[in-house]
Amino acid sequence: MNIGSSKLVDRIIENALDEDIGPGDITTSAIVDPELKGEARLLAKEELVLAGMEIFSRVFSILGPGITVESQFHDGDMVRDGAWIALLKGSMRGILIGERTALNFLQHLSGIATLTRRYVEKTYPATVRVIDTRKTTPGLRILEKYAVRIGGGANHRFGLFDGILIKDNHIATAGSISKAVERLKTRVPHTLRIEIEVTDIESLEEAINAGADAVLLDNMSLEEMSSAVSIAGGRVILEASGGVTLESIGEIAKTGVDLISVGAITHSARSVDISLEVT
Repeated sequence: MNIGSSKLVDRIIENALDEDIGPGDITTSAIVDPELKGEARLLAKEELVLAGMEIFSRVFSILGPGITVESQFHDGDMVRDGAWIALLKGSMRGILIGERTALNFLQHLSGIATLTRRYVEKTYPATVRVIDTRKTTPGLRILEKYAVRIGGGANHRFGLFDGILIKDNHIATAGSISKAVERLKTRVPHTLRIEIEVTDIESLEEAINAGADAVLLDNMSLEEMSSAVSIAGGRVILEASGGVTLESIGEIAKTGVDLISVGAITHSARSVDISLEVT
């Protein structure tokens, strides 16, 4: 699965390496012979959905030639607790210098993919899609949104530049939903879908009448969401949002909404436990 621009991804990795290594790894340089070759294994210490193996391997490629990463697993695979994920061979200096940065990426992205998979599974058998938000780690959005896709979720807009979402503050500034939509339609391309955030049924009806393509139902109750689905009657895409948890997403899915956005899958995902052990 495509992560995105290789130049952007490499820049993210290079910044992370610069942050960690600085002018050099004092400990490794003093202890490890520069000519020493060896092996190390990646061990899963809990069940997880793997995401970020390409990033993990790329860390060592950027550090220099001579380190290979061999794995029987691919992104999206469920890895059991205790499984060996990959074998690294080559310069022991390079392996030890890149270890923490590579693990940070792999643990973080696998954590997002694992949590996303749990949310997605809670929606079965409904056909609703679980989507992410812009609540991501600054500088890592392209990677985190990739991990969401690996976990079975889908992406909302990437940033402010590639989608229209009229939120409560936009409406307050414009004066009303109708006025906000009217201004948009005279100033943006007709090819962009217009989504409007609403908090009650009255605002939903105003949004539909104003020409919305999608409506975000913000912090509505299950009863309100069910009513919104009936009122919309398929005329607009409905997205449920606000405080969605693993305990509540199943019931939300049953209301018939099309999308459920979950900020927690990126901003609150726990890094999974993966270790690298020299063999």
